[in-house]
Amino acid sequence: MPHTYQEGQDVIHLKNAKIAQKNFTVLNEVNLNIKKGRFCYLIGKTGSGKSSLLKTLYGHIPLSAGQGHIAGFDLAKLKPSDIPNLRRKLGIVFQDFQLLPDRTVEKNLKFVLEATGWNDKTKIDDRINEVLASVGMKSKKHKMPHELSGGEQQRIAIARALLNHPELILADEPTGNLDPETSNEIMTLLKQVAFENNSAVVMATHDYHMIQNFPGEAIRCEDGKVSVLDTAELFE
Repeated sequence: MPHTYQEGQDVIHLKNAKIAQKNFTVLNEVNLNIKKGRFCYLIGKTGSGKSSLLKTLYGHIPLSAGQGHIAGFDLAKLKPSDIPNLRRKLGIVFQDFQLLPDRTVEKNLKFVLEATGWNDKTKIDDRINEVLASVGMKSKKHKMPHELSGGEQQRIAIARALLNHPELILADEPTGNLDPETSNEIMTLLKQVAFENNSAVVMATHDYHMIQNFPGEAIRCEDGKVSVLDTAELFE
C-alpha cells in the first residue's frame, strides 16, 4: 500500500501537480497543503477544474504529473486496487445525496460499513447509532430515503461520510439542492462534525452568500491554476 507521506500531518499535499482529462490539462502546477482540522471552500467558475480536482483527490482521475499525497497515499503510485483503501480514509458528500433508494437509512449505512470491512454486528450497530446521533438523525434510522426531506437526506449523507472516521471530507456542492435555511443548517453541521472529528474538509460551492455567512479559507481554481485565499478577499 503506498502509504508513506508523513510530513506535518498534511492530509492533502500537492506539489507541482498536473490534473488532466483525456489529454487536456485542466489544472497545472498545483501546490496545496491542507492539515487535519482545516475547513476550505473550493471555488471557481463552472469548468474551472473544481470537480477534476476533487476526483483526483479521491482517486477517480489519475494524477498526470507532479507529487500528490492524500491521507498518506501517494497518488502518483496509486493502483486501482489501492483506491478502496484510500476511500476508506475519506468521506465524500455529493449534491444529490446518492443514498440507495431501496433500503432504509440504517441499511444504507450498514452497506457502507460492510463494504469497507466491518463484520462485527454490535460494532456496526454502535457506529451507525453514533453517526446518526452526531447529525441529529437517530430517530430516522428506519425511514426510507424518499420519506426524508432534502436536508434530512443530506444529514444522512454526512453521517455516511463519517462512518470510517475520515481524515478528509470532500463535499461537492452539498447545499446545491437545498433552500437557504437548510443550507445554513448543513453548513453548521459540516463545520461542527469536522471540528469534533478533527477532519479536514474541502467543500466545492458556488454559493457566495453562504461563504459570507461562514467565512474561512478558499481554494480558487482559475485559468488552469489553483490559489489559496481568505474568503474576506472575495468581498473586498
